[in-house]
Amino acid sequence: MEPTPSQKMFAKFLNKTNTMSAGPPTYLGIDLGTSEIKLLLLSSKNEVIGTVSKSLEISRPHPHWSEQNPQDWWDATIKAIIQLRVAHGNEFRQISAIGLSGQMHGAVLIGKDGAILRPAILWNDTRSGKECEELTEKAKNLHKIAGNLAMPGFTAPKLLWIAKNEPEIFERIDCIMLPKDYLRFRLTGEKVTDVSDAAGTLWLDAGKRQWSEELLAAYVSDAAGTLWLDVEKRQWSEELLAACGLNISQMPKLIEGNENSGTIFELIAIQFGISNNVIVAGGGGDNAVSAIGIGAVEPGDGFISLGTSGVLCIIDDGFHPCPESAVHSFCHAIPNRWLQMSVMLSAASCLRWICTLTSTTEEQLLQEVESLSLKQLETAPLFLPYLSGERTPHNDPEAKGIFFGITHDSNRAILGYSVLEGVTMGLMDGNDLLDKCGTKAKTLSLLGGGARSSFWAQLIADAINVKIQRHKNSNAGGALGAARLGWLAAEGDSKDVLQKLPLQDEFSPNQERHTILKKRFEKFRQLYQLLKPLKLDV
Repeated sequence: MEPTPSQKMFAKFLNKTNTMSAGPPTYLGIDLGTSEIKLLLLSSKNEVIGTVSKSLEISRPHPHWSEQNPQDWWDATIKAIIQLRVAHGNEFRQISAIGLSGQMHGAVLIGKDGAILRPAILWNDTRSGKECEELTEKAKNLHKIAGNLAMPGFTAPKLLWIAKNEPEIFERIDCIMLPKDYLRFRLTGEKVTDVSDAAGTLWLDAGKRQWSEELLAAYVSDAAGTLWLDVEKRQWSEELLAACGLNISQMPKLIEGNENSGTIFELIAIQFGISNNVIVAGGGGDNAVSAIGIGAVEPGDGFISLGTSGVLCIIDDGFHPCPESAVHSFCHAIPNRWLQMSVMLSAASCLRWICTLTSTTEEQLLQEVESLSLKQLETAPLFLPYLSGERTPHNDPEAKGIFFGITHDSNRAILGYSVLEGVTMGLMDGNDLLDKCGTKAKTLSLLGGGARSSFWAQLIADAINVKIQRHKNSNAGGALGAARLGWLAAEGDSKDVLQKLPLQDEFSPNQERHTILKKRFEKFRQLYQLLKPLKLDV
């Protein structure tokens, strides 16, 4: 692949100082998010040496659409590499392995010449609602094999939409990649993905951990996202691929997240100023790799992530799908482990939205919320956090947000609290479903941008009635987990690598507040059901 101008610039810069020196190995983690890409350099003592982030933009050319240009991901990676190497040159030169983490479900379509065929359709793109219905009808064993309902965010319905609306693009597809795997392709030339990320396509036989040919072929003249994995077998499902008019030759090779997927190109090694023997680990989807980052690898370990989306994830030692509840069952990034997850499409993004709406900062709004009296909290309006539709528990891309119960007394602080509580009640919905599916955690770690708020952490503990913990360096998230997977791929399995992060603080539930929140939660649930029949013509 011809180097880009930014690559040529980087190579010229590094050729002046590309001398290797002996020292302990280090590990690079690359976490491709939706709003930013983060790089983290990890020492062999499991200590963070440095981090760099670069922002990313989302294109929304039509309602329900959400896209990014994969080339922008690579350009941002190169810029972050330059900055990280300048700041930590000696340690950077000792990199022995790279790990990858990334936003899940995105459809990156590659032609035979390795070129990008169209912008990537992202996880929060909801244009393919009708295709989900078609896929469910075509692939009768979808829920059993993939362990998940067909939802617009998954990869498989996206491909059905492309086959129907952009057939000239669909016919040129040589390989379907997930977002982080495009970075791997640019680093190594390898067309590889891992089972944790593949589980979000709807093409994986997640029990066998391999692709499902049945689900790939179900495409016929349509296409789908991934819902192609047999999650129990951890392999692509031929049945599910067939349901999409696809075959296994169009799918990347499957490996576990802690396995070696290949070595970097010699040109890349020269550009980065590192050894050409550096390997790239399989890596994983963002939530699985975040779990690796905090050491959540044993059954019953769990966490809540308050990022753009909201995730409640619990580790399991078997494949126990519960798709009728809209709970996700995915492979973990390490062998013999699976994830049970509830997923909200809007979480901390709701907080950003209300701050923009009321012309304030998150810090200022949270300070105002914390000054409210208990009476004000108990009588605050209810808020449905469905600003981008919703997955768990409704699987409703048309769901809308709402404030209910606004009065003249509903000032900015009160509305801010309503937003925090509404997102928290969305997590309560997910927690109840996970409990019914037989998955429960006694303690949950809190991650993501929303974890910075102690008030929100206590609110979640009170609402879910479980102890909430925050950990040091947890903001490193997927980048730390990715670096750890690179370490495992280079050095083999080690319990020292997957150690839990040091505890920062914890929040125990207040039973009186739990009782009050539970009563408000019942009204929250009723509100969605009452409003569901009403549709706005937009």
